[in-house]
Amino acid sequence: MSFSYSSFFSCISLLLLLSPLVMKVNGINNNNDVNLEHDDVRAPKSDSCNNPFQLVKVKNWIDEKESNNIYSGMSARFGSSLPQKPDITLRTPALFSNPIHCCSTPLSKFSGSTALCVRGGCDFTTKAQFAQSAGATAILIINDTEDLFEMVCSNTSQPNISIPVVMIPNSAGQAFNKSLASRRKVEILLYAPPRPLIDFSVAFLWLMSVGTIVCASLWSDLTSPEQYDERYKELCHKESSNAETAKYDSDKEIVNIDTRGAIVFVISGSVFLLLLYFFMSSWFIWVLIVLFCIAGIEGMHNCIVSLTLRKSQNWSQKVVNVPWSGEVSIYSLVVLLFCVAFAIFWAAKRQESYSWVGQDTLGICLMITVLQLAQLPNIKVATALLSCAFVYDIFWVFISPLIFNESVMIAVARGDKAGGEAIPMLLKFPRLFDPWGGYDMIGFGDILFPGLLVSFAHRFDKDKKKGVSNGYFLWLVIGYGFGLIITYLGLYLMNGNGQPALLYLVPCTLGLIIILGYIRGELKSLWNYGTEDSSSSIEEPCDV
Repeated sequence: MSFSYSSFFSCISLLLLLSPLVMKVNGINNNNDVNLEHDDVRAPKSDSCNNPFQLVKVKNWIDEKESNNIYSGMSARFGSSLPQKPDITLRTPALFSNPIHCCSTPLSKFSGSTALCVRGGCDFTTKAQFAQSAGATAILIINDTEDLFEMVCSNTSQPNISIPVVMIPNSAGQAFNKSLASRRKVEILLYAPPRPLIDFSVAFLWLMSVGTIVCASLWSDLTSPEQYDERYKELCHKESSNAETAKYDSDKEIVNIDTRGAIVFVISGSVFLLLLYFFMSSWFIWVLIVLFCIAGIEGMHNCIVSLTLRKSQNWSQKVVNVPWSGEVSIYSLVVLLFCVAFAIFWAAKRQESYSWVGQDTLGICLMITVLQLAQLPNIKVATALLSCAFVYDIFWVFISPLIFNESVMIAVARGDKAGGEAIPMLLKFPRLFDPWGGYDMIGFGDILFPGLLVSFAHRFDKDKKKGVSNGYFLWLVIGYGFGLIITYLGLYLMNGNGQPALLYLVPCTLGLIIILGYIRGELKSLWNYGTEDSSSSIEEPCDV
């Protein structure tokens, strides 16, 4: 079964248009299906209402037995702060207020208990004041959805609250209500472990990103058929060898990107982004998942077959007739069935904690194959493509909130209108040392766009017979790795708010090759590479 790049291109085109959409979710993490994102900078403050928001863990015990469910919450702008460790805080009984909205004096005292109230009816500060006056040690406000709302003070309130005020999702409130309604004793302990400034998952994600670009650039060197022995190197290839080589080369259909295509590509991406923003739904996410699986299957199949057949071409000689496909290599068919089973298993288990392994495997194979399919002919086209992507990235992350009141890129990437399920075109790695869990992520676009330029540098170095130090490939790999480091540094300095990675990656790759080319006096050659007549000689056939 030969790999068809033309059929692959039609499937992957949509994914490429959407891949830049998910580059900005590095700072957005979910735990127990609760949106834990908060904006401590933009949320309103006042002199008496300026506490930083804390992410809160709500441990609970039912009839003296510790529950396996630890719920998530978020503290308010007012009230006392919570300790970072559970062993320095108290475990207190939980009671529902009467009236349940806590907007008037409770009919019974809380007497050292945690008050449970539902959202609505009055200001958050009013609820906290009534609960505190009734003797509550803390107040948990149950939201009417699974998201956590940023509780701030009203314009007229001057709160004097000395107890913790925490919002919890609706599911947690329903669980407490069920236990209390069955006359079971519920106890609660609140604490707020901080998120680490840097998690080591970033290092693994960095290695995956850089490694994918390096592997894709060197793939043809790694997977090309092994050379014939010395006797055949000295002679011309026989007709059968020429036929085999021609067949091998014909399978490698290359799509060269031109300047017009680069501009149209980015404009089309903007149109798709707006359509997703206004019309995204859960069924559309499923369409993207199916497309991702199809493209991932072809990419994974291509990677496995091309690697394994490098050592032994004999594996592909046994064939079988398949309807609508004709003769197909048995080995290739077995690999294809394995890839299909792998993709189906990932799609079925994509909500599990280990699903990131399957998604990353499919994604890396997909990107390696794409970087074999699409190539930049020269720096002129690279400048057009990466400059447009640079502007596209910045506009839809930083400027779109001025028009749409929120970042269109981040809203689509987060899946706000699709039940919170994100589109799958990204690599992710779990935050291993973060008590709140979640993932660090990088979109395919952050790898593919710079990867096209790095792959071009490798081809240019090979054609010009450049060494490691005086070539461009190694320096662009270093530049890309450095750009990723700056991207994550910007992410942390901006308190986890999504970053347009191409803002940093384009100057560190495109800018670097232009500067190096100018210094070395080779910028014209890089700019016009491939447009002039090739100086390479063509080997003449000889008699054998």
